Amino acid sequence: MTNIILCGGSGTRLWPISRTLMPKQFVKLFNNKSLFQLTVERNETTCDQQFIVSNAEQYFLALDQLEELSSENNKFLLEPVGRNTAPAIALACFALPAEEVVLVSSSDHLIKDETAYKDVLLKAEALAKQGALVTFGITAEYPEIGYGYIESDGENVKAFHEKPNIETAKKYIDAGNFYWNSGIFCFKAGVFLEELKYYSPEIYNTSKLAYENAKDDSMLRVSHEDMMNIPEDSIDYAVMEKSKKVKVVAANIDWSDLGSFDALAEEFPKDENGNSLNNNLIAINSKNNFVYGEDRLISLVGIDDLIVVDTPDALLISKKGDSQKIKDIVKELKGRDSDLHHIHLTAHRPWGTYTILEDEAQYKVKRIVVKPGKRLSLQKHFHRSEHWIVVSGTATVTVGEETRLIRPNESTYIKMGEVHRLENEGKIDIVLIEAQVGEYTGEDDIVRLDDDFRRR
Repeated sequence: MTNIILCGGSGTRLWPISRTLMPKQFVKLFNNKSLFQLTVERNETTCDQQFIVSNAEQYFLALDQLEELSSENNKFLLEPVGRNTAPAIALACFALPAEEVVLVSSSDHLIKDETAYKDVLLKAEALAKQGALVTFGITAEYPEIGYGYIESDGENVKAFHEKPNIETAKKYIDAGNFYWNSGIFCFKAGVFLEELKYYSPEIYNTSKLAYENAKDDSMLRVSHEDMMNIPEDSIDYAVMEKSKKVKVVAANIDWSDLGSFDALAEEFPKDENGNSLNNNLIAINSKNNFVYGEDRLISLVGIDDLIVVDTPDALLISKKGDSQKIKDIVKELKGRDSDLHHIHLTAHRPWGTYTILEDEAQYKVKRIVVKPGKRLSLQKHFHRSEHWIVVSGTATVTVGEETRLIRPNESTYIKMGEVHRLENEGKIDIVLIEAQVGEYTGEDDIVRLDDDFRRR
């Protein structure tokens, strides 16, 4: 069995913890592990390989986190732009044998009852081998308006229902035959493609062409033009709501999609007053607050039922019950042409990380960490000069035609327009301070002449 892991995500619902370049599935929220890592660990005991669908930026995040797990047998499909779940799953299925059973799972779900989960997975696999398209129905414990619902008749699906209002959700719970739609599926790759071809032929045909044109080296890379030609649609609309082969397995597995801070708050331990446990929190005459912050002291006095999320560059304060509206903040930030929805002060790159220490008009200061065996692209800038000061490690630096070693407390200068590269040939991280000086210091002022990671 192959686990197709969908890694799409815009980082809007848990902002400011998650951003476009660091969506929630890669944030290490639980025991220094990410939801993506927990997904891999949960499924690799029953699946022979992981087939990870992501965009180019998230590919390097996923690769790093797989290396931390020492995970093997991983394949990648890189999408230049997301077209929803139906095309993503189709592209992965085209790369697999028709008889291969696939488990389709999101990378950002939390499942705490793994024993029950494995039992449900075995039932789903057995049905899939018989030719069914299986969906996991989460036992609905209360009327929830944030999830879609599956109406069932035993293992047979009667209908899929959109996210309801509260009155309709209560009726679903009272009826007793409605499940939350988990977005987890199990089926043979060939069966899914046959149903997709029958019910959504345009998605099937354009996805097949995109797959046939995809570059297949260490991973599948779909071209931007081919991807944009595929109609955008979910697996639910494209196949599951139309097919006569759909079955549902009841999954009482302690599941959450962590779609809001209200949901996330339920997963954190609490003190005797219902406040989330946090070494940086002092709460006086305050109760039932969710506080997330790791960098500085947070103090509450006389405050109840709040969500407080503190990051180095943004602070969120919300009433509990209103955190679904955070996506409106992200929309506002996009309208202001702000990068706060897009990236943290610390950005992850395939070669390491950089952290912005100062960003002012005509200059920017960064802390750069380069991992052993990695190097930045051979590049130049049109609008800025750079000064590099090595703090630890030994850097191999190319500036123009000259290549030399720079050791701790040594520095170099790269003038505007000069071709340069930074490389770590050593065994430990290189840490350096970069001072940029110029009229424009944006990240798009990079002209890559050669890049190990095939970035533009």
